[in-house]
Amino acid sequence: MQEQEKKELFGKLSQLKDEINQIQKSLNLISGEKDSFFKQKEDISDQIRGSIQKIKDHKENRDSLNKKIKDDKVERDKLNKDVRAKISSIKELNKEKKDAIDKLGIKEDPSRIKEQIDSMETALETTAMSFDKEKALMKQIKALRKKYEEAKKVSTVWEKINSSSKDIEEAKKKAEDTHRRIQNRAKESQDKHETIIAHSKDIDELKKKEEEAFRKFVQAKTKFTGLNNQLKAKLTELGHLNEKLSEAREDTHKQKKHRQDEMLKAKETDVETKIKNRQKLTTEDLLIFQSSMK
Repeated sequence: MQEQEKKELFGKLSQLKDEINQIQKSLNLISGEKDSFFKQKEDISDQIRGSIQKIKDHKENRDSLNKKIKDDKVERDKLNKDVRAKISSIKELNKEKKDAIDKLGIKEDPSRIKEQIDSMETALETTAMSFDKEKALMKQIKALRKKYEEAKKVSTVWEKINSSSKDIEEAKKKAEDTHRRIQNRAKESQDKHETIIAHSKDIDELKKKEEEAFRKFVQAKTKFTGLNNQLKAKLTELGHLNEKLSEAREDTHKQKKHRQDEMLKAKETDVETKIKNRQKLTTEDLLIFQSSMK
């Protein structure tokens, strides 16, 4: 191999090493980007899974609330129906009371009359008063007792009306409480629904980001694969070039040894000639002569 060829090979070797070094640097950079995009994609995927779980939880809570609302509405409707039935019943009792009042001329609740009697009797027993005033008070008590006896005939009607009125008020209160509970649960359910919608929108946005991160990851991976293939090709080329240079070095070594052998042979011949001619030998000549004797 000519020296010019060797020089060209060494120049190509240096250039090839520079190219390999540059590709390796690019590979390290792209590998970092690739890993970064993949991690970004995985982090977003975790966020999406978290939002999906939150949606599931909110849906379960919302569905539970809606079931309770449904049950509450059934209870409220039942209470309202009971109120209407009791109101209808009171109307009948009021009609019965009116008939009794018209028939007997009673206009007061017997219990009210009884309260008046008790109050007057207490005053009669505990209060000092003149004979005329005491007589007048006893006369009033007698008249009220007569009125009370007549009113007792329809006292059951008043009792029923009073009892039904209390039942109606109680049922109304329960219905109102149930209605408020329905409203509160309906608001809470609506809040859950709006939260679900908000999380769904977040998921849509996160999916876009996830797709973008994955797209960049694929691009980086494709670029990484391309550079890695280039590196493999360059390393293969470097191996072949080193083989050629190794052969060239071996050839140079052989040529150098051949020249050294020729020079040594020429010197040995020269020493032999000096010995034959009985010429003086130098130290170098003696060394060469000793070497040839081995």
